[in-house]
Amino acid sequence: MSNYTKLALHIGGVWLESASGGTLDVINPADETVIGQLPLAGTAELQQALDAAAQGFKVWKRTSAWDRCQVLRRAAVLVRERHEGMAQLMTLDQGKPLAESRMEAKAAADHIEWYAEEGRRAYGRVIPARLPSVRQNVVREPVGPVAAFTPWNFPINQAVRKIAGALAAGCSIIIKAPEESPGSVVELVRCFVDAGLPAGVLNLVFGTPSEVSSFLIQSPIIRKVSFTGSVPVGKALGALAAQHMKRTTMELGGHAPFIVFEDADVDAAATVAVALKHRNAGQVCAAPSRFYVHASLHDRFVEAFTQRAAKLVVGAGMEASTQMGPLTKPARVRAMQEFVADARSRGAQVVLGGERQASKGWYFPPTVLTEVPEDARIAFEEPFGPMAPMFRFDSFDEVVARANQLEFGLAAYVFTRSLKTSIDISSELETGMISINHFGLALPETPFGGIKDSGHGSEGGSEGMDAYLTTKFISELGQ
Repeated sequence: MSNYTKLALHIGGVWLESASGGTLDVINPADETVIGQLPLAGTAELQQALDAAAQGFKVWKRTSAWDRCQVLRRAAVLVRERHEGMAQLMTLDQGKPLAESRMEAKAAADHIEWYAEEGRRAYGRVIPARLPSVRQNVVREPVGPVAAFTPWNFPINQAVRKIAGALAAGCSIIIKAPEESPGSVVELVRCFVDAGLPAGVLNLVFGTPSEVSSFLIQSPIIRKVSFTGSVPVGKALGALAAQHMKRTTMELGGHAPFIVFEDADVDAAATVAVALKHRNAGQVCAAPSRFYVHASLHDRFVEAFTQRAAKLVVGAGMEASTQMGPLTKPARVRAMQEFVADARSRGAQVVLGGERQASKGWYFPPTVLTEVPEDARIAFEEPFGPMAPMFRFDSFDEVVARANQLEFGLAAYVFTRSLKTSIDISSELETGMISINHFGLALPETPFGGIKDSGHGSEGGSEGMDAYLTTKFISELGQ
């Protein structure tokens, strides 16, 4: 525990190391040891956070876009200075390799700077009037206090997008961060606080997820809800928000197709596929999880993919040699075992992995399945782990139909040398993001979001700012 941070809530400018909701053990998934005690908010602290956000909004919305930008830029500087400590905390409680944690922590500063500058450009417009002496203006204003809910798989990445977007727009925010991986989020919030953010503008809570979400979303103080997580929970929170006419951004689960056409570079496709599939042990909403390979290349691709995946070093994230860490919680290990058992029972072949490894720690190895039938759970349920089911296809129309057959629509990946195929598949795939012949998603300046059951709205890019702004039309007759 000596290497872990002191966990606390942050409400109204005050750090609270104890709260009425009790405490929760924070576990290192690499060895199952307790590394920290997390205070949980009860209704008393949640109401304090709501009151603080209401007061903070009054101050922050009147702060000029220029001054808000300066605070955010100072926060970005602090994140860069402190990223190594934040990365180590993330690896300790979330499990990913330290190299991945470092990239995530460093990237947080880029996101903050992007929104800092976008906040200075929340432009309105003038609409030519039909009558003389009439001026018609459209202005953009902050929507109000925000309730944001972030997941455990990318604790900094998911939190910083919501925090920076809300703050740049002039909103206050209460962020309910993940109980499984809280350490790095505490230190991220500390960077904003130390940068000079006024009290109440940014509030951090932890607690029982269903209780926190219900309490915050139903409050009249909250005007906007942003959630990243599973489809079932997102639908429940979206329905609750709709009852109270709250604006929402929902970034939900995915089951991304990875399509390899007959003219693709097999080695390049396999290299990218293995890297994307096993990043964060496959616990990525936009990870490729259905591999559709043209029948003429199927066996070559499976061989190339399997050879690369078999060489990945699986171990504790703090070890320098580790390329894939443990899963974050034991429920994910059980889910992997269930997916394998179900696929095997339906005739699928396990080419690589398939069994839990190590007696201590929540490890599951890279797993490759072939001859997977369409009725196997892995074919239509998001695995959220290091599992790669392989499917053959014969024609363009067939793979489009199969890629679009599920209600997920977050991300898709395509490999082809044909410009025509690239253009045509981009038009046909029902998904919020498509990356062709490389990985090009999730940069601060680009929108990140899905369609269908994968949610609505975007984070990142100018769309990420729009989510926290309302439109006001003003028509004025000069007297």
